[in-house]
Amino acid sequence: MARFQLTQAVWTGQEKLHAGQFVTDTIPLTIPTDRYWPGLTAATMVPGMVPVDGPASAMKSASRYAGEVISAPTGAASVDG
Repeated sequence: MARFQLTQAVWTGQEKLHAGQFVTDTIPLTIPTDRYWPGLTAATMVPGMVPVDGPASAMKSASRYAGEVISAPTGAASVDG
């Protein structure tokens, strides 16, 4: 299971996820508040995803965002309305 924390809002193709949420590529969820992102891979990652476990670090290292410097999130893109 790869688990990431988002620093910005993301559209997964199925739903909008918000800054601060945790996403995973695996179900069942080990933490009930996590969100499942079907099809999450190194190729489908977006900027601003912070890996929080070993598999997520490996996935990010294999992505085009390896070595990305992440600034502090503002959450502005997560405001609906």
